[in-house]
Amino acid sequence: MDFSFSPEQTELRDLAARILGDATTSERAKSVTASADGTDHELWAALATAGLVGISMPESAGGGGFGWLETCVVLEEVGRTAAAVPAFAVMALAAPALADHPDVLADVAAGTSVVTAAIHEPVGDPFTPAATGTGDRVTGVKVCVPAGTLATAFVVTCADGLYLVDATAAGVTVERSDTTTKVPDARVTFDNSPAVRLGGPEVVEALLWRGISAACVMTSGACAAAVALTASYAVERHQFGKPIASLQAVSQRTGDAYIDTEAVRLTAWHSAWRLSEGLPCAEQLLSAKYCAAEAGWRVVHAAHHLHGGFGVDRDYPLHRFFLLHKQLELQLGSGTPSLAHLGRLLAQV
Repeated sequence: MDFSFSPEQTELRDLAARILGDATTSERAKSVTASADGTDHELWAALATAGLVGISMPESAGGGGFGWLETCVVLEEVGRTAAAVPAFAVMALAAPALADHPDVLADVAAGTSVVTAAIHEPVGDPFTPAATGTGDRVTGVKVCVPAGTLATAFVVTCADGLYLVDATAAGVTVERSDTTTKVPDARVTFDNSPAVRLGGPEVVEALLWRGISAACVMTSGACAAAVALTASYAVERHQFGKPIASLQAVSQRTGDAYIDTEAVRLTAWHSAWRLSEGLPCAEQLLSAKYCAAEAGWRVVHAAHHLHGGFGVDRDYPLHRFFLLHKQLELQLGSGTPSLAHLGRLLAQV
């Protein structure tokens, strides 16, 4: 069996890596962080111009018409650079749910508008939303909505299905919620707001599985970048007249972080492949999410530990990977909820 990327996917990865790498220098990241919304709009426009934002959107909407794996290729590179762009919100969550609405996606693929998904609520499990829909109206409160302050429309999970709500519709209130990554989320209230029903509970579930897959793949990229940064630092940093990489405790801790990163990568891509092929993948996705949460936590903490005081410098890129991991860990369930969900699935077998 061949688990390598196809030539087209490799070219796609290289293109994404080049655009994102050139635009995520420490100086530029610092400037973006200090901006009003913490988002690199110029980089997002460049990704859209290169066809990466719409890589899996329908060709009728100006997209590339590719599949979920191609989306994941781009998302992993976003994670590897911790780029301040709404890729998770748009490419992983909202856009795939709007495949039958190319009129909405046309501006999204072009990078001139943002759609996001409102899935988390103040309490409860995202898989059992409390927000209510009545066929053409939505009522409920959603929190931690990614790119919520930028969105022109929201894909909203409700008890009876998935809905599309315009951000300017009556009854919609968007409140900024600042996060540790400096890219604000939003608290969005829907008060009997006009909506278009996109599908039933099965469509909600499909969106959530895609979100879990994307979070795992992006975590894989962030962990790989943190390990590479740590390895480079350990070779260059000298103590007692020798590089700290030659010290047994340092090399062992770095080796453990590398092994954890490989576990995150393999489980993330295996579950993403099963999802893309339409195979049963719930157990694999939850296993990958647990691994991304727990092993990813060990990776970024080891990286900070091995950097010593240098690692807490906010002008140094390591903190961006740490904060990105924390945000992705909590998206759609951290380690314990993911493990509990997996246990319930296994108990039903």
